Amino acid sequence: MNGVKIALIGDFNEEVVAHGAIPQALRLSAGAIGAAVEPEWVSTDSLQADDSADVLATYEGMWITPGSPYRSMQGALNAIRHAREHSIPLIGSCGGFQHMVIEFARNRLGMASADHAEENPDAEVLLVAPLTCSVSNQSHRFKLATGSRVEGIYDSDEISEPYGICNYGPNPIYIDRLEAAGFKVSGTDLNGEIRIMELNGHPFFMGTLFQPERSALQGLVHPLITEFVRSVVGYDGMGGLKT
Repeated sequence: MNGVKIALIGDFNEEVVAHGAIPQALRLSAGAIGAAVEPEWVSTDSLQADDSADVLATYEGMWITPGSPYRSMQGALNAIRHAREHSIPLIGSCGGFQHMVIEFARNRLGMASADHAEENPDAEVLLVAPLTCSVSNQSHRFKLATGSRVEGIYDSDEISEPYGICNYGPNPIYIDRLEAAGFKVSGTDLNGEIRIMELNGHPFFMGTLFQPERSALQGLVHPLITEFVRSVVGYDGMGGLKT
């Protein structure tokens, strides 16, 4: 059975735990719903040119992976924009989520100076800033927003999930502007800091600061990844769902 093609946007490094876990996690979720997936790595520097849409045209879903700073930040942003504007299912974890926030601010809100503190600490608008408290290979608890899609996926209002090594996250001073445009905070840590966001009106556009892919290291099927795969399987290539 041929599987749906999912682009793993990032710069593969076998030493990055998440890079090994993501394909496993996708296959576990696909198997759980009787589907098949074909994950393929797409380097960020292959997407920095104007023809990035051509490179991405054959993929039915995208995962913006951890491992930033990327070789090409613009390449990662081009992929995110393509998925957002063409209603292609997309998930981003850790650094992937951070770049989803930047892309949305730059291209949806017109905040051209929006940037990442890791790459440009002197930027005028730091959409992604240092965390109040960095985390490294720990599991934390998170509260999910009532009525959010992610609450429905987990069927719970509180969850526990693992981080990798994480030092940056969305800057809360800009969140009201993102939420007003439909990119909503749907999960926070127990201190109220932003950990999950989802875009209203999109088949699947969700970012997490934690790494759900690490569930595959224990051979577990993850509900969030399964819902992403289900969205990819149902994607019709024209911004809607297959009938």
